[in-house]
Amino acid sequence: MVQKETYLKVSDNSGGKMVRCIGLYKGKTNANIGDIILVSVKTYNASSSLKKGQKYKALIIRTKSIFRRSQSGVSIKFNDNAVVLMDNSLKLMGNRIFGSTVREIKNKFPEVTNLITKVY
Repeated sequence: MVQKETYLKVSDNSGGKMVRCIGLYKGKTNANIGDIILVSVKTYNASSSLKKGQKYKALIIRTKSIFRRSQSGVSIKFNDNAVVLMDNSLKLMGNRIFGSTVREIKNKFPEVTNLITKVY
């Protein structure tokens, strides 16, 4: 689960390293894998176009809390909280996604399918 003020790792090549969740959509108090949140850039790669404090939308692809599949009941847990950055029109800013993610992301966001390296 991701709440406001949670620090998350950026798992794509958009240039960000760490971001902080500053807002959740649809009146939620917690967000899980597959949800879109509003983030603020905290650390970034010096050669990128991102700057500290800029706001972006982000898709959550990994969380430390347990993710349970509804059909099979399998529980999946990752070692970190990670997102991929999106612009305001919900297009991905990077063109590669590092690390693994769950199969349900591919169903919700088909444009992410080509970029994911490992799927669980």
